[in-house]
Amino acid sequence: MAKDMTKGNPGKTLFFFAVPMVLGNLFQQLYNIIDSIIVGNYVGADALAAVGASSSITFLFVAIATGLSIGSSVVISQYFGAKRYGEMKTAIQTVLLASFVIALCLMLVGIFGTDAILRFMQTPQKIFSDASLYLKIYFCGLVFLFLYNMLTASFNAIGDSKSPLVFLALSSVCNIILDLYFVTKLKMGVAGAALATDISQAISVVVSFLWLCTRMKKMKTQQKSRIFDLHILEIVCNVAVPSMLQQSMVSIGIFLVQRLVNGYGEAVMAGYAAATKIDSIAILPMVNVGNAVSTFTAQNIGGKKPERVKEGFRAGLLMSAVIGVIVTGILLVYAKVFVGLFMDSSSNQAAIATGIEYLRVVGLFYALMGIMNTCTGVLRGAGDILWFLMVTLINLSSRVILAYSMSGMLGAKAIWWSIPIGWGIGFAIGFVRYLSGKWQKSSLIE
Repeated sequence: MAKDMTKGNPGKTLFFFAVPMVLGNLFQQLYNIIDSIIVGNYVGADALAAVGASSSITFLFVAIATGLSIGSSVVISQYFGAKRYGEMKTAIQTVLLASFVIALCLMLVGIFGTDAILRFMQTPQKIFSDASLYLKIYFCGLVFLFLYNMLTASFNAIGDSKSPLVFLALSSVCNIILDLYFVTKLKMGVAGAALATDISQAISVVVSFLWLCTRMKKMKTQQKSRIFDLHILEIVCNVAVPSMLQQSMVSIGIFLVQRLVNGYGEAVMAGYAAATKIDSIAILPMVNVGNAVSTFTAQNIGGKKPERVKEGFRAGLLMSAVIGVIVTGILLVYAKVFVGLFMDSSSNQAAIATGIEYLRVVGLFYALMGIMNTCTGVLRGAGDILWFLMVTLINLSSRVILAYSMSGMLGAKAIWWSIPIGWGIGFAIGFVRYLSGKWQKSSLIE
């Protein structure tokens, strides 16, 4: 059901909206996690390193899809909060069509540019062919990635975080079955892992699209919606373009850090790949609280109720801090167990030690990451995009600069320590902007 967040208790509304988002995104992360666990255990640590090296590249394309969905979600949420349902439907249809076209173009760029990108990243020759094969198959399913992100953003924008959870649970089960079949039975290696991901995402897209169509038909409006509207696309682009740039810069930062990691050899690469997979799951609850705060903010800005945003912000800070402390405790105790899931501990001790070290440094600061993300969630949802962009880019650039500048003294440890420092800088800037109150005048819709 669609959820109107312009009324009701803000804390309770945020909590029950965020929980399905957290679970849904956990299922989404299972795509890569399961790939890595199966590849690492059934194919080997070198294959895991190849998938890990590929992840920093695929993240660039995921970032573009995410940026577009962020822009779309803010606009759709503001129309929904303002009860302008005809324009809301037009916005959903417009961004789905635009996403399809953009994904086709990027798919071609990805397929034909894979080897050049891997060479630039100084990917070791030992894992080059596996990384190249994985990426090319992955890029063939890029359309499904983009459409899935847009469909999920549309559901979340109208306050429905439960439907994406159901669809992701379905596709995750399919992914597990296909991974095991392609990799362990057919012995397809990294190609099987990539193919399983593509097929699973395609299933999720088809089911999500059909359900969204059903939902939109039931939502009656006086104004007839349009398949495509250039004016609404321009409004979306006002948020989407800066968001795509921001997300792309984040991915470029990860790309540059991966290049630094590659210089330390296959053992560090494999440990880093395993640790970042675990890290990506560990931070998801805090990320999704921020996303929930963003949707809550957008609906209330559209509904002309900025006072509710402040209540939601305080609730989001508390949720993020509590979750961060709990996740940190779990990770510090079980870091060795989690990293050991990705590879044989008897023959990959150096890689496992690297992964444990990363998690025990970065994991200490998850609460800080959570409250930073809550601040940026308000800025994003309000349409204060330039400041949202500034916070995330300064956070990122700090991390990259520190990782490279301290690597001569600390080695690979510089990469781990640069992350929480960047979070601290980002939070400071975002919180100052929130306190100014200027974000309240940033509504995107007229």
